[in-house]
Amino acid sequence: MTKPPDNLLQAIRTGHRFVVSSHINPDGDAVGSAIGLARILRSIGKGAVLWLRDECPALYRPLPGVEAIRAGEVPPAKFPETFDAAIVLECPSLDRTGLAEELGKLPILNVDHHLGNEHYGKVNWIDTAAPSVGEMIYRLAKGLNAAPDRDTATSLYLTLVTDTGGFRFANATPDAFEAAAELVRGGAQPQRVAQWLYESRPEGSMRLLGEMLATLKLHHEGRVATVVLDGAMFERASASPSDSEGLVDYPRSIAGVETAALIRELADGKLKVSLRSRGEVDIQKLALKHGGGGHRNAAGYTAEGSLEEVRERVAEQLAGVLG
Repeated sequence: MTKPPDNLLQAIRTGHRFVVSSHINPDGDAVGSAIGLARILRSIGKGAVLWLRDECPALYRPLPGVEAIRAGEVPPAKFPETFDAAIVLECPSLDRTGLAEELGKLPILNVDHHLGNEHYGKVNWIDTAAPSVGEMIYRLAKGLNAAPDRDTATSLYLTLVTDTGGFRFANATPDAFEAAAELVRGGAQPQRVAQWLYESRPEGSMRLLGEMLATLKLHHEGRVATVVLDGAMFERASASPSDSEGLVDYPRSIAGVETAALIRELADGKLKVSLRSRGEVDIQKLALKHGGGGHRNAAGYTAEGSLEEVRERVAEQLAGVLG
């Protein structure tokens, strides 16, 4: 675990206004760390605008401050001339933001924990041992002598829960638990986070889960599980794309399954492949090979082809990962 570099602290201390961004299809770490950082910046007298290419998934919309997220490809007002820098979170490459052309007009402060980060920033703080970028933002707050309030601590705590799979993944290290404990002492509310993540799913998400489970297939003696979602399933469930967030964890939970994939049809006809694995099974390399990214136990990428063709291809590739 590394401390925030001096040049990052200096850039924030001397700057006045920042745009904060993260990757396309934002997950809990992206949303929670971005909201947390924006709140920390404002607490020390800085201006902060949250700008993501995609809408926040419904699962994370109860987070305090989520209403401040600007979604879409249109830049904020008076961009870039009134901003000192763009702080990009959890993106191994600037392209992963979906806003690279615009964000590239500003100096980039790159904060990430992914292997293979391209060090594309004017300042780069990459800590691959960090359990979540939100945990890095907590260390950044301490470096800036900023004490997170209750809502900020809760947002950063959520990043730990989502990126460690509820403290079930291999990245649930002592540092992860120690950071969680510090955030709870600082006011984070674990019971609210648990309710948002596990007990507040929209009706459409639950109906979509039923549609998805009906497609379940087990491969390679039950060690690989795959499921699919097409546009018709979303229509029948009256569900939005964000309602599929977290559904891939269900096939992975089956006894004997070591890795799982959800192949979801996107609006443009391409397919989003979400991968999950257990323990030491590393599916990040497979995602990177196909232009995606992620972590050892949670990764993804975009593919082309029919759902069934891609499903069978992914099942074979996952079997190869298992050895």
